[in-house]
Amino acid sequence: MSEIAPRTALLVPSRSLRGAKTRLDSMLNPNQRAQLAEAMLAKTIGAAGALEPFVVTGDPDVTITAKEQGAQVIECLVPGLNIAVATGIDHLHRAGFDRVVVAHGDIPLVHDLDAVDRPQCRGVIIVPDRHVDGTNIIAVPTGFDFRWSYGPGSFHRHRIEALRLGLPLVVRKDADLAWDLDEPADIELAADSLPPDLAYIIGKDPAFGASV
Repeated sequence: MSEIAPRTALLVPSRSLRGAKTRLDSMLNPNQRAQLAEAMLAKTIGAAGALEPFVVTGDPDVTITAKEQGAQVIECLVPGLNIAVATGIDHLHRAGFDRVVVAHGDIPLVHDLDAVDRPQCRGVIIVPDRHVDGTNIIAVPTGFDFRWSYGPGSFHRHRIEALRLGLPLVVRKDADLAWDLDEPADIELAADSLPPDLAYIIGKDPAFGASV
């Protein structure tokens, strides 16, 4: 008898659109940052593939965008990324999901998020950022008291947490999924690789990497 595939959800935490990407304020004005956050959130939801997409937020604008893109919304009014993710995971566990792929909505080349998780892996899968320091994407089984610890060095702390729980651990390297937009250097590094819609918002010509 074939084994039943786990029921897996995509969870995207998003605090707000207007307050997003403040570390890019030397390059982008508030409207540009909000537009960029909205466009990348939409891309992340659109990359869910076979996963059922959910967004955890307490922001009305994020809620509208998420629903327009076909995602369900989990409300979390308590500030903090770790609390938001824990709230989302708990909700999805109670809703009957076996696994959750947590992806941040700031990965410009996000793609095929359903391919990140592997049915044969019952443990934790981490896609670190390009510095191998942060956690861009992580897939976890529900029903475990996983201690979320986002921020600088989160990749190492989440790896240790998987081992603490005795869960199998897979680290997956993906150049596209490792590139997130946090700092001005992240944009300047590969401005010519930005999708045209994001390049338009940022004001970079995708062909030449120059301001338009």
